[in-house]
Amino acid sequence: MNNSSTLLIIAGLFLSGGVFSFWKQKQSKGVIAVLAIGAVLCLSSGLMRL
Repeated sequence: MNNSSTLLIIAGLFLSGGVFSFWKQKQSKGVIAVLAIGAVLCLSSGLMRL
């Protein structure tokens, strides 16, 4: 496991935590959607690099 995949997975988990937090705070759906897309992209690219 190299550093770039680790950083991407950590960033994806961080963004998914933000999605959960914003969902609980009833933030706008657009912000949640952008964060969710970013989290999925980070997690998938980190897993693909493994």
